[in-house]
Amino acid sequence: MPRSILLLYSLSRRRLSDSIRGLFFIPTTLALITSLFILFYISSTSNLFTHPHQNRLQVKHSFRSSTISPPTRPIIQVSHQKWTEDPFPRLPGLAEVDEISSLADDGGRGIENRRSMKHQTDSNGNYVNNEVFHDRDIFLENFKEMNKSFKIYIYPHRQDDPFAHALLPVDFEPGGNYASESYFKKVLMKSHFITKDPSKADLFFLPFSIARLRHDPRVGVGGIQDFIRDYIFNISRTYPYWNRTGGADHFYVACHSIGRSALEKADEVKFNAIQVVCSSSYFLSGYVAHKDASLPQIWPREGEPPNVTSSKREKLAFFAGSINSPVREKLLQAWRNDSEISVHFGRLTTPYDKELLRSKFCLHVKGFEVNTARIGDALYYGCVPVIIANHYDLPFADILNWKSFSIIVATLDIPLLKKILKGISFDEYLQLQSNALKVQKHFQWHLLPVDFDAFYMVMYELWLRRSSLRVPFSALVDSTR
Repeated sequence: MPRSILLLYSLSRRRLSDSIRGLFFIPTTLALITSLFILFYISSTSNLFTHPHQNRLQVKHSFRSSTISPPTRPIIQVSHQKWTEDPFPRLPGLAEVDEISSLADDGGRGIENRRSMKHQTDSNGNYVNNEVFHDRDIFLENFKEMNKSFKIYIYPHRQDDPFAHALLPVDFEPGGNYASESYFKKVLMKSHFITKDPSKADLFFLPFSIARLRHDPRVGVGGIQDFIRDYIFNISRTYPYWNRTGGADHFYVACHSIGRSALEKADEVKFNAIQVVCSSSYFLSGYVAHKDASLPQIWPREGEPPNVTSSKREKLAFFAGSINSPVREKLLQAWRNDSEISVHFGRLTTPYDKELLRSKFCLHVKGFEVNTARIGDALYYGCVPVIIANHYDLPFADILNWKSFSIIVATLDIPLLKKILKGISFDEYLQLQSNALKVQKHFQWHLLPVDFDAFYMVMYELWLRRSSLRVPFSALVDSTR
């Protein structure tokens, strides 16, 4: 009997020892897997492990309610591309869109023939799209339908409302760094997209202005969260439209970065409603790509954009701005004393517009947020944008092919910036600049909107996000009885 007990004790100790030894390898295995994952991520997003001429494009698919599938959007690093001649050098007016309908009458063969002209490949057999649009034909056809049928209901507010300055459009022409928010609301209010019949509305506009509320001494930055929470509570009690979808067919517009924290006490707005915001980083939990949309931050300028040819642009690249982020600190450390890449922090000794006009590439570098007005500045002055802002959900990315008119550089690749830019041939640069001039019109605001300008492009993004699901008002009434 004692021998049996001794044997069982010995076996138990051996099994326990084996279990402890096995547990020792679990964290080791997890650490190895994590290290491999990090190496894979770095190798797939950095130029450090790839040939400078290799194209890297990650694509997210966007699912919309449109009967025509919308184009995909490029969202991460894109190095420079081998360019060929653009077969469609300009965007037609709406009258010319009828041509697309006639092509479709021939069993779709006409459109397919048109598309085959754009499907070109590089020397390695990879697909190359030189167009500024993902699919021009689909965009124009959808644009025509949107212009005809898209309707928006705006919650009404009177002129004597205590917060009329934040709920109604401004009575002056917007200007400054955050003008996009005011421009959109001012133009929308007078547009043909507005309906006074909520049963015909595709979307509902929440007209509060975060930029205006932050300057109101009764609200201020600290009180915006309470204001929005109370505003949603009031409209959900007064009207049935919010409650029927939980706010999924509602949207608001904000350009100031304070908008990111303004919804901390209104989660249903943040996670259900469509956020049209300038600070569109899909790294942040509060922004949901494809549900939300990126609003371009544009500093309005008067007159037609100047046109300076590439031969008069003697500087390789230019940036001016404050040091308010680690990304800009890294840029300063790498290129502060370079003769070809001009990096300025503090007050410029020469006019800002002249620096843009004499540079081939203009740098958009992440500051407090991923967005600044520098992309709009670069395009206005015919300078090819170089975007150094990881996780930036670029404006109109559902529509525009950003790799055809800009260069996107990962923060990790800042030390390689000159090598990347100098690796672009003169012909490739001419194609980039030509396409940058083509998209200028999409990044301009007008008090009287012009087809395909910034207002219409934002409206198209909203149209893509509309829902075809509707709960009848009668059902809502019956459910409350």
